[in-house]
Amino acid sequence: MIPRTTSAALDDIEFLARSEHRVTALAALARRPQSRADLRAMTGVSRSTIRRTLHEFEDRHWVSRDGRHYEATQLGAFVAAGVQELIERVEIERAFRDVWQWLPDEESGFTIEMCTNAVVTVAAADDPYRPVNRFVSLLRETDGFRFVGFDLAFLEPCKDELCRRIVDGMRTEIIDPPSVINHIRSTYPERFAEALESGNLTVWVHDDLPPYGVGIFDDRIAISGYDPDTGTVHVLVDTDAPAAREWAESVYRVFRREIPTVALEDDRGVTPPAPGV
Repeated sequence: MIPRTTSAALDDIEFLARSEHRVTALAALARRPQSRADLRAMTGVSRSTIRRTLHEFEDRHWVSRDGRHYEATQLGAFVAAGVQELIERVEIERAFRDVWQWLPDEESGFTIEMCTNAVVTVAAADDPYRPVNRFVSLLRETDGFRFVGFDLAFLEPCKDELCRRIVDGMRTEIIDPPSVINHIRSTYPERFAEALESGNLTVWVHDDLPPYGVGIFDDRIAISGYDPDTGTVHVLVDTDAPAAREWAESVYRVFRREIPTVALEDDRGVTPPAPGV
């Protein structure tokens, strides 16, 4: 059974949520005084609807009136801030709802709070390379790039852009499994050799990497999630949040410990696996 006080609070939440213009109007009144005409222009609803809404707000002591203008009381501003935070939280949750399974789990230290200002790029049936294209746009805006993960399907589609940026001077470190590095080196030997010869690329191999990718750029970090069964990249999440960057740096440091670099020439064509971390 829901306590009476909780039920009453839910009634007020339902009142606000039932019509989008009410949330908009209360938020506007919390910012500064507004006239009825201001609120009508802002919300696009009728004169009678705004009048009824303001009466409801006054009955709840959320607004006060001074002549032709209304303004949120301290109580109304408190409610407006809380509702806005709830809306933002639900919007973030909806952005991640269908892709959360592909991202780092809680044991890694990754949290949804790190994603409050993130750009979430999801692959679509009519545009499966949306995450890759977003990744390429981030590459073009950075002078340094570090990556750790298992995303062959992520790195291969942008190999030309990645190699060009490396040769042009982008300092790059990559930690990948031996299978990924071997595939890239055997399939694109000239590009791989050119990138190594530039002196701007360092590659480490590790055979126990997380089932996602972490990219660190100058100003942002990016997390890529993919389906290991199909190799399809489902989502790229990038953000400049300090907490997310701290998490990404810590993940990279764990796998960056003393592990051998990839030799430019290897007669067997096999990269040496790294010792376990």
